[in-house]
Amino acid sequence: MPELPEVETMVRGIRPVVEGASLAGFRRVRCSCRPILVSPSVGVIARRAAGRTLSRVWRRAKRVILELDSGDAFVIEPRMTGLMLVSDPPDAGHLRVEWQLTRGAEERSLWFWDRRGLGTVRFFRRAELQALVEGGALGRDALEMDAEDWLTALKSTHRPVKVALLDQRLAAGIGNLYASEILHRAGIRPQTPAARLSLARIGRLQLAVQSVLSEAIRYEGSTLSDGTYRNALNQSGGYQNAHRVYDRAGEGCLTCGAPIVRLVQAQRSTFYCPRCQR
Repeated sequence: MPELPEVETMVRGIRPVVEGASLAGFRRVRCSCRPILVSPSVGVIARRAAGRTLSRVWRRAKRVILELDSGDAFVIEPRMTGLMLVSDPPDAGHLRVEWQLTRGAEERSLWFWDRRGLGTVRFFRRAELQALVEGGALGRDALEMDAEDWLTALKSTHRPVKVALLDQRLAAGIGNLYASEILHRAGIRPQTPAARLSLARIGRLQLAVQSVLSEAIRYEGSTLSDGTYRNALNQSGGYQNAHRVYDRAGEGCLTCGAPIVRLVQAQRSTFYCPRCQR
């Protein structure tokens, strides 16, 4: 489930512990569940990274990047249920990877926890990291896009705008939950072909992206009913209490009172208000 706000929250939560620390060890935790992808092998990573300083913690779309002073980096994709933690995990049975950190005499651990085992941990050389950041596989970060960027991204596709928002090649970081919230905030019906959006609607969309994602980051993300998402200290996010449409099918719109409608687009649930989003 982690989308841009949740991943940004992870980055902000682990940064004070990780940045400036030395990497004393890297290991895969013994786990009887489906194994996650770690590439290259743990032994190769440990040899390349041992003793290096973790100089920078940052985010690229939905990926957490732990950059070393060598320019190499760990790139972690939490995907559906992955968490980056510097505190006790939700349970020990789904711990996957440990980074053993030292700062002077202090020893700490950074953990990757993943209930479903869909996340990945990759170790990139400097050139590989640069290719990820600058290559065409990912669009611009959604929080960095202005109205002109959105116009360029959306005018080339006639897919429904909700589906287009999920395409990480057009705009990186938006997932299913926040796409519904953004379109409600912008007053745009999710079935509208992206290329048919007027300049006025594009402007509203850009403002809605900024406001919804920024608010969600302030609330430290959304913890849904399954309780999977937790911040770096294993605490719930708070933005789920501010959702206007997501997972509220049949309930009254908080703006106009009309029942929220659920439909399926590209095999994902979409929620919208038929009165506010004309």
